[in-house]
Amino acid sequence: AEPNPGPGGIYARLEELGHRLDHFEEEIRARMPSPDEVRTLRLASGVPVIHLIRTAFDQEGRAVEVCDTVMAADAYVLSYQLPAM
Repeated sequence: AEPNPGPGGIYARLEELGHRLDHFEEEIRARMPSPDEVRTLRLASGVPVIHLIRTAFDQEGRAVEVCDTVMAADAYVLSYQLPAM
């Protein structure tokens, strides 16, 4: 198990280190899992995965954190609110 980064999570820790967060970029793909992912995630036959890569950028435009997540597509809903431009 990963250590708990405390209140506010990893993003609060990054800001405490002086990285004022500006924006996030996400890349989302649906695909069939690798054999290792089938075993690790205990997927039923034929279940696809969602592969999400989120990159956090600070106000200087530097990537300060990358979160690479693979999840069973039948177990998660990704829900977003986006501002109208």
